[in-house]
Amino acid sequence: MFIVMAVTDPARGSKGISAFIVEKEFPGVRPGKVEDKMGLRSSKTSELVLEDCPVPAANLLGREGEGLKVALAVLGASRIGIGAQSVGIAQGAFEEALKYAKSREAFGKTIGEFEAIQFMLADMATRIEAARLLVHRAAWQQGRSAGRVDRYSSMSKMYASEVANEVVAKAVQIHGGYGFSKEFPVERFYRDARVTTIYEGTSEIQRMVIARELLRQQG
Repeated sequence: MFIVMAVTDPARGSKGISAFIVEKEFPGVRPGKVEDKMGLRSSKTSELVLEDCPVPAANLLGREGEGLKVALAVLGASRIGIGAQSVGIAQGAFEEALKYAKSREAFGKTIGEFEAIQFMLADMATRIEAARLLVHRAAWQQGRSAGRVDRYSSMSKMYASEVANEVVAKAVQIHGGYGFSKEFPVERFYRDARVTTIYEGTSEIQRMVIARELLRQQG
């Protein structure tokens, strides 16, 4: 099934948007163009085409005009999931970089014995752990709260996704030229990480949400 937003009252602006549950068996529902993405290629992303598709009033999600409210509530929770995904990508890239640093030899010793590589690994591990704890905090806050936890979900999503991109870049760097080859997993991690700072709200949007919540608390 799909959650579809539709304008039900154009005169009310954002308060005239409603959310509907559209089931894939409904007549007129079909997938459209499948996007040829840079990363996350095992997950298909496509358009959803609705052509002469009647949707019963019973499939209204929430109340009429509450579509934006529904969307924001979903985003607040799903951003924590993107934070967790980012931590997973970062952890996978780190483990590959650590393994490579312990096995790859240059100038008579493993590259992991060089201080420059050690500093990168230390920074990667520390930032991953900080991101993981922030995601855990957001998930804990979501579980104990009856309302939205925008501040914590945005913090976890923003920080973890930016950490993921930083970590995978270092992982590729540690691999050197091999990091640019599809023969090694870090090439895929590099592509998969890029979207995490974009979907479910860009990092810029997360900063706006965090700042808004902080200022609201001070008021």
